[in-house]
Amino acid sequence: MEAELTRGFAMQASLALACALFGLLAVWWTRDWRWFVGAALIFANWPYTVFVILPVNKRLEKMPAEAAVNETRALIKKWGDLHAVRAALGLAATLVFLWALN
Repeated sequence: MEAELTRGFAMQASLALACALFGLLAVWWTRDWRWFVGAALIFANWPYTVFVILPVNKRLEKMPAEAAVNETRALIKKWGDLHAVRAALGLAATLVFLWALN
């Protein structure tokens, strides 16, 4: 399980970084500030994941499955809500990039 999480994190982090770098490259070429906004939104997933989601992940990983309690349920709900924010950042970045294409 840990190997899958590590690979998933590496893939998502790499894609977010590549997207942000290409957004910055587009700023350089076009001098259009909207590309910078899109790059900043997609890159915001990195610190958000590390400082907000990762602590919740670590708390959940420490809880044995057989010891699941109401606190576990609350943490899983919080984890889902936090991931919704991350998805919203990606959606917002995509919409800004599409806007910048016009």
